[in-house]
Amino acid sequence: MRQVVILGSTGSIGVSTLSVLAAHPQDYKVLALTAATQTKKLLQQCLTFKPRYAAMLDNNAAKALAAELKHAGSHTEVLSGIDALCQLAAHPDADMVMAAIVGSAGLLPTLAAVEQGKTVLLANKEALVMSGELFISKVKQHGATLLPIDSEHNAIFQCLPANLQLNTHAQTLQDFGINKLLLTGSGGPFLCKALTEFSQITPEQAVAHPNWSMGHKISVDSATMMNKGLEFIEARWLFNCQADDIEVVIHPQSIIHSMVQYSDGSVLAQLGQPDMRTPIAHALAFPKRIASPVAPLNFKQMRDFTFTEPEPERYPNLYLAMAACAAGQGATTALNAANEVAVAAFLAKQIRFTDIARINGNSLEHFAGFQVAALDDILALDQDARQYAQLQLRKCV
Repeated sequence: MRQVVILGSTGSIGVSTLSVLAAHPQDYKVLALTAATQTKKLLQQCLTFKPRYAAMLDNNAAKALAAELKHAGSHTEVLSGIDALCQLAAHPDADMVMAAIVGSAGLLPTLAAVEQGKTVLLANKEALVMSGELFISKVKQHGATLLPIDSEHNAIFQCLPANLQLNTHAQTLQDFGINKLLLTGSGGPFLCKALTEFSQITPEQAVAHPNWSMGHKISVDSATMMNKGLEFIEARWLFNCQADDIEVVIHPQSIIHSMVQYSDGSVLAQLGQPDMRTPIAHALAFPKRIASPVAPLNFKQMRDFTFTEPEPERYPNLYLAMAACAAGQGATTALNAANEVAVAAFLAKQIRFTDIARINGNSLEHFAGFQVAALDDILALDQDARQYAQLQLRKCV
């Protein structure tokens, strides 16, 4: 039986992971669950799955959780703080770590798992966006196994030759006759909205994704297509390639999750329902397959597949991310930090939807030439970029 730690169990990926694990109680056991502040949700998960440990970033939330669990007669041990998350990610009994904390907060616990040579199911794209070169070097150094969970990267992974799947970091796409990685994206809820109306978009409209059920931050990133931009950067590191090897295509139906183009003219695609439990089940069982609670596609009822190129005017954040990828690690670290600040401000109704790209663009221009290599440098740049973005917020009011 494989023991699993879920970093970010109360988020959409964490909930989907628990759904898959619940369908296979004979194969997997939950060792630890972690969350930031959602005490009630984590309490229910602990009572259902009975993990040995639970941890919360917030100390007060952890105290409240511990009291509730004790009252319920639970034996789950409650820890708190970022060090606790890192400790659980590196726990000697953990066979697999689902890295599902949204944003930069997931970097240190995910690195802790990598440094112990764990099998890491990577849903936290910001870890590679912030520290791609450092992160991958640690994967190699410690012999960790990195399996992508984002539906697009998981789709690409499934379309790769088996020998490349086993070691994507030490081989090149060209060694296997691969010309291009094609990342698909739905285009979000504003694919057909008039550009003149973008400044009036509300947070409620932005989080209403037409196909996927996601958290608010990721939903806004999908609406701006920054999510696809971050995935573009992540793909560069996951698959040991360059920006020119990756292309983004809008596919509104979200049935083809990504494609791999080969030199002989073949294109392999992975298809499935827009449900994260499919890539989660794939990664949990890799290289085998297990059932997931997702209905298979019914091709007799399939809608038409359509594709288009993303418009720069409609999706400036996507093109900012692609430019940052070409500029280097400092640029991607700063852009990610600025975007987290801008999206949080938009969700709090402090700025307009169109201000997100303005803040991100200014931040990228300011930090584009910065070079970072060590973890301390990356974390320092992350903080500097956040402070700069906060200053930009005042100009949007």
